[in-house]
Amino acid sequence: MTQFLQAALLLIFPALVIVAALRDVTSYTIPNWISLVLIAAFGPAALACGLAPSAIGLQLGIGLAALVAGMVMFALGWIGGGDAKLFAAAGLWLGFPAVVTFLMVTAVTGGALAVGLLGLRSLWLRPYVQNGPAWFGRLATPGENVPYGFAIAAGALAAFPQSALMIGAGLG
Repeated sequence: MTQFLQAALLLIFPALVIVAALRDVTSYTIPNWISLVLIAAFGPAALACGLAPSAIGLQLGIGLAALVAGMVMFALGWIGGGDAKLFAAAGLWLGFPAVVTFLMVTAVTGGALAVGLLGLRSLWLRPYVQNGPAWFGRLATPGENVPYGFAIAAGALAAFPQSALMIGAGLG
């Protein structure tokens, strides 16, 4: 029963970051409920995976640092508010040392996403997008934002196997 509970709680993280990425790509919004559920589910997941109080404290500190960093990036206009909240919730779940992989993969994926969108928004590709879904057309609109939640989700999924939660559950 304990392994089932661990698995069920651990599945919350990848499932919700994938939902966040899809919502951001298709609507340029990440609903607050996603970050709130991630934050609320962290405690039960940490307890079920046997994290020590000191490890939980470290995770909380990393989540708080990610929140501050996300707020700064939001204030600078680099990311949206939903992205900043997802960034903080992911930092909370990932902890150390997984946060290093998270930051690196998120940065590389974000850069690749930006370059890809520049190409998609170019004059020679935009005409081919007109017959696609509305959300894809919006991605191809010059001057439109970058759905950075996709990059955050990619970094989070890449780093999750290295997280203290996965290691604590014997899965990392």
